[in-house]
Amino acid sequence: MKLIGVVDLRGGVAVHARGGRRDEYQPIGDAVEVARTYVDRYGVEEIYVADLDAIEGGDRGPERAALRTIAGMTSVWIDAGISSVERARQALVDGAARVIVGLETLASFDVLREICQAVGGDRIAFSLDLRDGTPLGIGARDIPTALAVRAADAGAGAIIVLDLARVGMRTGVDLNVLKAVRKAVPEIELVAGGGVRDADDLARLDGVGVNAALVATALRDGKLPALKGPAYKDSR
Repeated sequence: MKLIGVVDLRGGVAVHARGGRRDEYQPIGDAVEVARTYVDRYGVEEIYVADLDAIEGGDRGPERAALRTIAGMTSVWIDAGISSVERARQALVDGAARVIVGLETLASFDVLREICQAVGGDRIAFSLDLRDGTPLGIGARDIPTALAVRAADAGAGAIIVLDLARVGMRTGVDLNVLKAVRKAVPEIELVAGGGVRDADDLARLDGVGVNAALVATALRDGKLPALKGPAYKDSR
C-alpha cells in the first residue's frame, strides 16, 4: 500500500482540511515544512498538493511557488482545478509528476480525453469527487462506477476516489464504493482519499485492491507507522 502525503494549500499556507467545508479550514503551518516532515520524518515518497485557491477559481501565485519547492524534494501530484490542456501543461512546468483532473471542476469527459491525449494519460489522475458517496459537478446524476469507467475510457492512468465529507474527519473509508470502482475498472491504478485513520484502514483498502491512499491527519497524529526516517527508527 503506497502512502501519498497530502498538503492542502490556501494563500501559500498549509491548512487542515475537514469534511470538505473549505471556509472552515484552519492554518497548520508552512506548506513546504509540512511536506518536508512527511518526506524526512515519515518516509513518504509522493506528495499530493491541493491548491484550494485555484480549485475555487482564485490566484495561484503563492501556491505555484510552494509547489515548485516541494517538487524539488519529492514527486508531486497537483490538484489545481485543472480543466484544460493549457493548465495541465502549466502544472507539469511547475514540477508536477502527476496532474489531477477533478470531477468537481471538469467541464466534460471530452476535455479529460483532450488533456490525456495532450500530456499522456500516464501523467493524469482523475479525481472522482464525492460528498457522502454522491458525485459532484457534472457527475451529480451518475453513479460512481459509471464515472470511473468514463474516466478510464478517456485515458486517465489513475483514479482517485475522494469523498470530501470524510476528509480529516477520522470516520474511516468507504469500502463499498471502492470495491465497486475496483470491479468496474480492474486494471487502473486506484487511490483512496478521505477517512484513512490507521494501519487497519490501510489493510482494508489493500484487501479490496486499492493501490495507494491519500493521508494527512493520520500521519500528523502519528496513527500510521513511518516508512523510514527518524520516526521509523523510533517505532522499531
